[in-house]
Amino acid sequence: MKILDWYILKRYLFTFFMMLFLFIPIGITVHLAEKIGKILENEVPFGEVLLYLLDFTIYFAHLLFPLFLFLSVIWFTSKLANNTEVIAFLSSGVSFSRFLRPYMIGATIVGILAIILGLYLAPKASEGFNDFSYKYLKKGASTVENTNVFRQINDNDIIYVSSFDVKNSNGSNFTLEHFEENELKFKITASSIKYIEKDTLYRLTNYVKRTIGENEDELEIVRRKDTLFSFDVDDLIPVIYAAETKMYGDLKQFIAKEEARGSSNVGRFKLVLYRKWSLPVSVFILTIIALAVSSKKRRGGMGINLAVGICIAMVFVFFDKIFGVMAEQSDFPPIIAVWFPNIIFGILAIYLLYNAKR
Repeated sequence: MKILDWYILKRYLFTFFMMLFLFIPIGITVHLAEKIGKILENEVPFGEVLLYLLDFTIYFAHLLFPLFLFLSVIWFTSKLANNTEVIAFLSSGVSFSRFLRPYMIGATIVGILAIILGLYLAPKASEGFNDFSYKYLKKGASTVENTNVFRQINDNDIIYVSSFDVKNSNGSNFTLEHFEENELKFKITASSIKYIEKDTLYRLTNYVKRTIGENEDELEIVRRKDTLFSFDVDDLIPVIYAAETKMYGDLKQFIAKEEARGSSNVGRFKLVLYRKWSLPVSVFILTIIALAVSSKKRRGGMGINLAVGICIAMVFVFFDKIFGVMAEQSDFPPIIAVWFPNIIFGILAIYLLYNAKR
């Protein structure tokens, strides 16, 4: 039986990686064609473009990992079914559960890759991808639209920055407002803010501090000022970007800190956290569904199986996006939003597997 296991497992992994290698260059080409004007306009160094495309490849592969797997399993299993190989396997006395085993071994290997991607590679790739986008591709009006950060860091202080370059730890149009008993006590503004990691302080350019007085305000205007603040440099990073670029342990600590502050964005952060584990589970669920759908020989051939598979994949993505938006925009529990599609499709996988065994 080891021959059968190796035969299916090799087809499973080969088809999956071939589909990745085929679709990723297409994704890179389409993305590069869309962004090439901005890249040339900003005279981006060639080395940075190559690193950006590498980060995009990892980011893109992690984002569509389950769909590539789902379609690849349907593809090669449909070919087995059309060549009557599935019938031959089952007619030789192999049970359907035994026939499923190499698929589960393949799903385990791919699931481990998904965990490595989600916990280690994807955060670094997301950091490079987003940093490049904010630095070169979203300047001017689009930068203001996409990178405005407005955040309450404690009970008394609110900060704002119009854009922030993570690579250089430099932000533009910084504002800090300090309140006591719902009254504004002082306001600090600066045209730029830069975090000096060596000295663990912030350097403000065109620093202005307005202290609110009973009769008149007191102004302090300095060309450049080095000072300390009670917030971290992570507080200046756009919300989703801050979550996507953190390793698992750092992300858990970051969420705990935001919960203590009463941040309204905790739901978004938890979505990123929970998806790191829901993705590997979806690999097993989609593998079972793909096998159950494509293991029978149909009159329409692979075309029918692929059509059914694409429809199921679209519904899966639809559920994932809808519940994700609900968790981001409301009080809907993030853990339910992330795991509900897996639960629904897990039930569907059990049902289809039961019918396939019959």
